[in-house]
Amino acid sequence: MSSAERVRRRRRAAAGLVVAVLGLTACTGSLPTGATGTTAPVSSPSSTPAPPPPPTPPPGMPTPDPLAGWTLEQKVAQVVMVGVKTSAPQQSSHDIVADGRVANVFLQDRTSAGRTDVRNLVEWFTQDAPAHATHGEPMLVATDQEGGQVQTLRGEGFSTMPSALDQGTMSVDALRSAATVWGQELAAVGVNLDLAPVVDLPTRDGAAGNTPVGHYDRQYGYTVDDVIAHAEAFAAGLASAGVQTSVKHFPGLGRVTANTDTDSGVTDSVTGAGSDQVEVFRRAIADGASFVMVSTADYTLIDPGRPAAFSAAVIDGLLRTDLGFDGVVITDDLSAAAQVAAWAPGDRAVQAIAAGADIVLASKDPTVMPAMVDALTERARSDPEFAARLDEAVEHVLAAKSRL
Repeated sequence: MSSAERVRRRRRAAAGLVVAVLGLTACTGSLPTGATGTTAPVSSPSSTPAPPPPPTPPPGMPTPDPLAGWTLEQKVAQVVMVGVKTSAPQQSSHDIVADGRVANVFLQDRTSAGRTDVRNLVEWFTQDAPAHATHGEPMLVATDQEGGQVQTLRGEGFSTMPSALDQGTMSVDALRSAATVWGQELAAVGVNLDLAPVVDLPTRDGAAGNTPVGHYDRQYGYTVDDVIAHAEAFAAGLASAGVQTSVKHFPGLGRVTANTDTDSGVTDSVTGAGSDQVEVFRRAIADGASFVMVSTADYTLIDPGRPAAFSAAVIDGLLRTDLGFDGVVITDDLSAAAQVAAWAPGDRAVQAIAAGADIVLASKDPTVMPAMVDALTERARSDPEFAARLDEAVEHVLAAKSRL
């Protein structure tokens, strides 16, 4: 089935709900300075029972376009995420958000500045994002708050989080309780998406030589059961504080030796569709994962010679079709990763969206984002099939934002 036909089918299903709900309704800048010390309230999940499903619209009723009124530029803004250095925010990151060309940000680079400064930084971006350009939708504000050596936000207002390997020794109840506090700390500064937990699965013997994961103790353990139990406890704790999470790095970085951020030619020759690494993601998806980050490694048993983030076989085939994932697919960094340096920035963005990704992450080098936005816009204008795929990506992102 083509991307365009898949989009049309999903739109028809979604539009039926929109029409029915309408029927029921008719019946009844510069860099931030200073500190405010303001803490954002943490909302608690509602206990109100869900309403019954709306009735099916009458046959033959016109199907409204869920993206009616959106410009192409507004759509593209929803499928990109630009990096913001917490230590020295680049004006280029702020400008492209303030211009309405990017509707999501990622806080990167370690900081010990504490809650007030981070909150001011987030507000600098979110308050300057023009509502007309983002179509009134909230921004995704993401970061890497895993624990151990991978904890972006530290200082006053942030706990010192143990590594995932140490979290894996905790009971699931204790981890869920701790993660609730960590989620509250993120929500208090305006972060609504944590690009964690890592569910990659190195072997016990190979962990030390597994540069991107095992070397930093980012794994929850060495068996599918251990990893999934603790990763889900982590995600549940953050969710209780209103912070969404993303499992990563599909289909797994536990069996490589080099790091895609700093090395090219990173290849996994053992992970296939039936791998235990893929099984972890299968179970996480079955249990409700709403974001999946896809890696840029090359998986020779799935789609040899192509980074996973550019592979329709990996994303549309294995992740979407075989594993049944219908949430948001976000790429690993496509701005400065050595693994994708051979492609021009615009080509990286286009290939990722065409393969089935929904958000292109440019975390480390925000200066490439204008080229990515331009390439996505130009391709969608000239290629109806790609424009349909872009619409599908936007709808996935908006569905996630509706849960904020």
